[in-house]
Amino acid sequence: MSNQQHVPRTSDVSDSARWGLPDSVICSAALRLLFDVSPAFLANHCVRSYLFARELAAAKGLRSDVDYDDEPVFLACILHDLGVTEYGGGDQRFEVDGADAAVRFLREQGLDDERVTTVWQSIALHSSVGLADRFGAEQAVSHFGISLDIAGTGRELLTPGFVEQVLDAWPRHDVGYALAGAIARDVQANPMKGPPFTLPAHLHELINRTSITFFDVVENSGWGDQALPWVG
Repeated sequence: MSNQQHVPRTSDVSDSARWGLPDSVICSAALRLLFDVSPAFLANHCVRSYLFARELAAAKGLRSDVDYDDEPVFLACILHDLGVTEYGGGDQRFEVDGADAAVRFLREQGLDDERVTTVWQSIALHSSVGLADRFGAEQAVSHFGISLDIAGTGRELLTPGFVEQVLDAWPRHDVGYALAGAIARDVQANPMKGPPFTLPAHLHELINRTSITFFDVVENSGWGDQALPWVG
């Protein structure tokens, strides 16, 4: 993804204070990295994901730093789409590229191994419905916050007016379509980033009109399985 789309913000400090974002050295460094390497649609999505994660967790009766560790949730949400940037891009599906990039950054910042593992899992699994929330409280809180900002799942549980306040501070920039397009472009340029049956492969199919089906994989496996009569 081209860095030409980056839109630097001058109000990060005031915004962080207004929204009560974690302000530890490592959290502040992660937020700076996010805005340094991401276009506005992506950076705003990551911040909203954390705000929605925290609010949704509270609505479900989960207490920050009691029922879940807030710092890895913040780090996971803020860094979860590094794989869609030049900073974190590689030859894997964007979720895994992003998780690996986050780990490199967090280890440089001195984060302990247990939290690093939690953040890696949260990012690598963030698009995996039915899996991410089974790994731990932090992974679940992160997953549901990220999902809410894309799919709207759980929005009805949030405090009235909260969503509107968040969107006013952190505009969407049509993130659902902007993010899909960025991922599909990456897969088109490097098919290794869209393994069959993954979200990147699905977006590649939707936008670039090409895909590999399960039956393609079976037919190319070398095992000689024959199609059954009900296969169209």
